[in-house]
Amino acid sequence: MSFCSNTVNTLRRAGVLSMLAGLMFYCVNANAALEIEITQGVEAGIPIAVVPFEWNGPGAPPHFVSDIVESDLKRSGRFDTIPRGDFLSNPHDHLQVNYKDWRLIKAEALVVGRMQRAGANQYQVEFRVFDVFKSKQLTGFRYNVPGKSLRKLAHQISDIVYEALTGERGAFDTRVAYVTLERSPTRTRYLLRVADSDGFGAVTILESKEPILSPAWSPDGERLAYVSFEQRRSMIFVQRLGDGKRDLVSSYQGVNGAPAWSPDGRTLAVVSSREGNAEIYTINLQNKQTRRLTNHIAIDTEPAFSPDGSSIVFTSDRAGRPQIYRMRMDGSGVQRLTFEGTYNARASYSPDGKRLTMVTNQGAGYRIGVFNLDSKGLLVITDTTLDESPSFAPNGAMILYATQQGGSGVLSAVSADGRVKQVLRFQKGDVREPAWSPYNRKL
Repeated sequence: MSFCSNTVNTLRRAGVLSMLAGLMFYCVNANAALEIEITQGVEAGIPIAVVPFEWNGPGAPPHFVSDIVESDLKRSGRFDTIPRGDFLSNPHDHLQVNYKDWRLIKAEALVVGRMQRAGANQYQVEFRVFDVFKSKQLTGFRYNVPGKSLRKLAHQISDIVYEALTGERGAFDTRVAYVTLERSPTRTRYLLRVADSDGFGAVTILESKEPILSPAWSPDGERLAYVSFEQRRSMIFVQRLGDGKRDLVSSYQGVNGAPAWSPDGRTLAVVSSREGNAEIYTINLQNKQTRRLTNHIAIDTEPAFSPDGSSIVFTSDRAGRPQIYRMRMDGSGVQRLTFEGTYNARASYSPDGKRLTMVTNQGAGYRIGVFNLDSKGLLVITDTTLDESPSFAPNGAMILYATQQGGSGVLSAVSADGRVKQVLRFQKGDVREPAWSPYNRKL
């Protein structure tokens, strides 16, 4: 029997839900450039025109900022980008804007700008956002950045435009972590990767012959915790993205899994079977001291901290089937939260702490749901049947998750109300275990 089969059977007996789901993916098939397909947007997105920014300089810049901004806004599902062939004029500043031109093509918002060289590998970028019907400028800025920062700047501009027009903070200037499996006749390798939110610039953080599971971002976005089987057993590591240095956090015999960060970044909640049964512990990352939080004959797994650090939600089958529970930080006050459906697992908080996203089965397969902590209502927001690993965007507007499409693993994103949907399709095969980063640091 293969290592993968042995491991899955062991975890099935232990009932460790998150690690079992991840490893069953790895026992299927697999291989990883990203294409984003919008499958559903809001019924009436904001009609917006993004005019190509004027370029003043020899040659071409490393990136055309306006192209990236237009792509970001389009894939959000909240905007209808007007084709450039429909433009009646091409302004680049406020003096050149003729609002009538844009009303005629039914644009409600307009973005214009300029790019030019500002020195050796330095670029000046300026942009303005206009409300066409009110005939006024909403916002605008000017930046000087090195060439390597142009994509990041473009995402930041997209965030500014998004917020100016929707009233909500954007999340384009963020990153995603995910795991892929590449299989060939001569080797199998697992890759933990980090890319921009639009899939550009993917960087491999870890490569292994054995499975990698459950990547989790630190609150400052500078470290990843994950589970690695590189020594043919589960171990939890924390790795810095800047220099690649990593620390072994938990390697007890048996299960070490499902790492989750405290809001202050000083503590990890983990699942461990170090004392026989799978229970939830916390680990102080400075002194490595551990504290056991749960003590039950059932399997307790998949912890997640609340944004204010006052409580932890987790999955447990103590009622017979996997459901979501909540406890205080010291393990007291355990309360069952979910009662709908036969299966609710892998819960995590929205950034405002008012909702949970989770995998739920209401009788039609494993789908992504959003649970309102005040009303206790559960809204199912996907219509596929093998959804896994949901993760809120840092603005709470979208949820990233893994699913199956055409027999292959893909990443998908859905708005928290289910109205906007997109598929992030990798050209070389399957991908799993997504995690959306917190906000990136500014330039």
